Amino acid sequence: MKLNPGLMALSVGAFGIGVTEFAPMGLLPVIASDLAVSIPTAGLLISAYALGVVIGAPLMTLTTGRISRRTLLIALAGIFTLGNLLAAVSGSYGMLLVARVITSFNHGAFFGVGSVVAASLVPAGRRAGAVATMFMGLTIANVVGVPLATWAGAHLGWRASFWGISGLGVFTMIFLRLALPLLPATSDGDAIAELRVLGRGRVLGALALTVVGSSAMFTVFTYIAPILRGATHASLGFVTAMLVLYGLGLTVGNWLGGRFADRSVDRTLTVTLASLSVILLLFSLMMEQTAAAPPLIFLWGIASFALVPPLQVRVMTAAADAPHLASAVNIGAFNLGNAIGAALGGAVIAFGFGFAAIALAGAATAFVGLIAVLIAGRYPNDSGAQPPQTIPLSPECSKCSRKSETPRSLH
Repeated sequence: MKLNPGLMALSVGAFGIGVTEFAPMGLLPVIASDLAVSIPTAGLLISAYALGVVIGAPLMTLTTGRISRRTLLIALAGIFTLGNLLAAVSGSYGMLLVARVITSFNHGAFFGVGSVVAASLVPAGRRAGAVATMFMGLTIANVVGVPLATWAGAHLGWRASFWGISGLGVFTMIFLRLALPLLPATSDGDAIAELRVLGRGRVLGALALTVVGSSAMFTVFTYIAPILRGATHASLGFVTAMLVLYGLGLTVGNWLGGRFADRSVDRTLTVTLASLSVILLLFSLMMEQTAAAPPLIFLWGIASFALVPPLQVRVMTAAADAPHLASAVNIGAFNLGNAIGAALGGAVIAFGFGFAAIALAGAATAFVGLIAVLIAGRYPNDSGAQPPQTIPLSPECSKCSRKSETPRSLH
């Protein structure tokens, strides 16, 4: 992907969202101690954020269809900044909880609208790669941003992390204004018509696959630290190194997922889900061997996030006449999968099946997704689906495309 200022601005926004979503996981003990609440109570800050994403994604998208895409993305970055500013000045747990919910409302709409805008900034055959470029900011956040925010919170206080994230939000707003072209609204405001699109079998199937794919990832990732400490008896430093290695795998996987999804979305999903099943199966068998952990965790990270670009593009294609709403709802589906995966892994622990069974549960979930893709490939269309369409380019972007180039479907 050549240097594209618009994609860079979107990626910076994704980076900021990634940091604000995941940093509190490392700050929970500090926050709980400072606000005089228990760790489980502080953990509700993360659950509230995820719930806000699920609710806010369709709500924000449906109510902003007539707003210019550039203006909307800047406004969403403004909500992000406001929420983090409120978190930075929070003097009570209740205020911090409200701040987290406010912040979450930008998440789904930013990634949903941003994915469609990213796809409109490049030729048809490179759209999955453009989406992957935006999501690269999210993966880098796990490698750099989250550890940095955790360090700052431990040494400077947890509020310092939110002040820093707020500054990143202001920078994102400026970058988006300077880097993105004037992108007109693409909706006539008919919310009922857009919601009707979500009822198509093909769209529902794509959303369900996102839930399954993210569940397979978070069934194990949610408990990776206790798995490594309990199964391999690894030191805290080793666990930290494995988390960084996993983040690097996410970054590589995101790039590979975008690259190969531009060739074939379904083939990329098939290979990735099959790989994820095998890797998690091997991890369940070899997790007690410290030497086996680094390569398996790195490969697991690659397979996990190689799913994201093709899943996002699959939904955008299935709902080509309402891609913003479907794309935003898909982000909500991803967060729903996070919650389901965490609950599944927790249930395995609660029933006393052991750490290896958590990885087996993740492998089984990925295998279910693989079967779903293979079945969907045998029935490419359903009675409620429309023929595949291209995601509309803005007038400015269409001028950049060669007149002789025939628009192609994202399939």
